[in-house]
Amino acid sequence: MKVITCNSNRPLAEAISASLNLPMTKASVRRFSDMEIFVEIHENIRGEDVFVIQSTSYPANDNLMELLITLDALRRSSARRITAVVPYYGYARQDRKSGSRTPITAKLVANMITAAGADRVLTLDLHAGQIQGFFDIPTDNLIAAPVFIKDIKEHFNGGDLVIVSPDVGGVVRARQIARPLDADLAIIDKRRERAGVSEVMNIIGDVSGRRCILVDDIVDSAGTLCNAAEALKEAGASSVSAYVTHGVLSGGAVARVTASPLETLVITDSILGTEAVRVARNIRQLTIAPLMAEAMLRISEERSVSSLFN
Repeated sequence: MKVITCNSNRPLAEAISASLNLPMTKASVRRFSDMEIFVEIHENIRGEDVFVIQSTSYPANDNLMELLITLDALRRSSARRITAVVPYYGYARQDRKSGSRTPITAKLVANMITAAGADRVLTLDLHAGQIQGFFDIPTDNLIAAPVFIKDIKEHFNGGDLVIVSPDVGGVVRARQIARPLDADLAIIDKRRERAGVSEVMNIIGDVSGRRCILVDDIVDSAGTLCNAAEALKEAGASSVSAYVTHGVLSGGAVARVTASPLETLVITDSILGTEAVRVARNIRQLTIAPLMAEAMLRISEERSVSSLFN
């Protein structure tokens, strides 16, 4: 078993490597003066089971190309099996035709990863479950729920918790967390006028005097999340926190979260946190390294991955 990382999230890759007690395979991913990407593997990997770790986060196109070129280098180096470990799968929000003459880019990216040489894919909390079906190779979609549940139990005591889905589409994800915590479930019905802008309409469920925890897969501009937090406070919630798997947090998102009623925004390290994220007063990161490492080990040893969540 060999572990290689590209450049998008080296701290996570190093933490996964430490969890596996396995040294990182020596490789270089660098750029020529015209910004062409060049990958070179410095160890023999012929016949090996290789895992390449790369989130396709900002800059999404550069990081995606790094992954594709690394996969090609591994295939041409006669690796026995290549698993693309993509903690954050970029372009996942383009999972269907949103209008006339628009692409389904999540499918295109799946085709590219397969064509580049991946034999299987390991990812975390895909934006839509059907993206697994976009791949013609085995794909394991892990969920961050166990990591979140453990942290919620450590930081929130008592029976007045309400797990809140910020939209109707996230109800299944919210229920995965609410059920083990024996917490109530609420849903925010919202109308999105255009991409990146949302308007909270009404709240389904009783949140008055309760501690609310918003659960989502991606926080990008944070507009939806902050609007939801404000609506919950207006409805009488005693406190509002949020647990989100992928902290994209682009543009002025961090400032927006800092100024919002959110007591805490908890994200994972699937995306490398910026300096603004690290110093924000109400943003905290949880590591997914042990979860990803255990899944990688099970794949290598041909053991069940789904039993991780039973």
